Amino acid sequence: MIKFLDLQKINEVYKSDFENALKSVLESGWFIMGKEVLQFENDYAQYCGTKHCIGVANGLDALTLIIRAYKEMGIFADGDEVIVPANTYIASILSVSANNLVPVLVEPEEDSYNIDPTQIEKIITTKTKAILAVNLYGQAANMEQLRKIAFKNNLKLIEDAAQSHGALHHGQRSGSLGDAAGHSFYPGKNLGALGDGGAITTNDNELAMMLRAIHNYGSFKKYENIYKGMNSRLDELQAAFLIIKLRNLDNDNLKRSKIAEQYLAKITNPLLLLPVVKSYDQHVWHLFVVRVADRENFQLHLNNNGVQTLIHYPIAPHHQLAYKEFAHLSFPITEKIHREVLSLPISPVLTETEVAEIIRVVNQYRP
Repeated sequence: MIKFLDLQKINEVYKSDFENALKSVLESGWFIMGKEVLQFENDYAQYCGTKHCIGVANGLDALTLIIRAYKEMGIFADGDEVIVPANTYIASILSVSANNLVPVLVEPEEDSYNIDPTQIEKIITTKTKAILAVNLYGQAANMEQLRKIAFKNNLKLIEDAAQSHGALHHGQRSGSLGDAAGHSFYPGKNLGALGDGGAITTNDNELAMMLRAIHNYGSFKKYENIYKGMNSRLDELQAAFLIIKLRNLDNDNLKRSKIAEQYLAKITNPLLLLPVVKSYDQHVWHLFVVRVADRENFQLHLNNNGVQTLIHYPIAPHHQLAYKEFAHLSFPITEKIHREVLSLPISPVLTETEVAEIIRVVNQYRP
């Protein structure tokens, strides 16, 4: 079986460096908010091209904290609206509702799967305060157009960069494309930790200062709490691991891109719809997602022929029980996407033989 994602193999190349990092952290006796976190924050901010990086516990917390900080700054208030793509992973929407704001769902572009800028202005109201743009599957949303809309309507532009570590949009790095960006270092991400982890990047000094307090119990100084904060901190060990893996991120992304190029050139099965890369973007292929009408039989065919696949994501957010208040809404493009998408294996450790076999099996499929 060709694994969808072989995390053991991906991390094996770092084993010696990880062991040294573990030894260093153990011997330091400092496990929370120490020199490893500080170094990773500095390294990742420089990589993204931002002034600030704040390490947090996970990607959901990163987005939740951004919105929470804007509330503390008096920019957002309970009941305000945040525009979010209807086909995103649930975390993007949870970050809005967790702050007592209202997610307003918008259809994606059918070719890129990212939020459709042409659908946004007509739903902006006096309660709209932000656009939360998700860089789905590893390709940046049309942030240039979204920035124009945000500026025109005095909205904050928040980037969900959980799947787009290293992606470029008109030559600008993901994580620096909006007012603030949330990142996830879940183990399966292009830049993955060995557990949960996340970060926020921004060029906004005031926002960064607020975030540094809120993510640490609302405190700048121990036992002195200015805000009703939360505990969401990237730990020293995960930061140490991420420092090591960040050095190789561009090389890993290049390997993913070369596999994607082969898929795009050699998958010729007319039953499949292949992903589209915008000319102004550098996709980092967190996922290689195809669409097929008869997904169940196609996935079964792949599995029976030794190719493991996953579905990202089978249920649209407005059809989730958690958001039953949205059940009456209709998003035809989103619903079609969720019925048809299937993710093929793509990772830096796939061999040429495995890639060729995946292509062969995909092209072989007939209903």
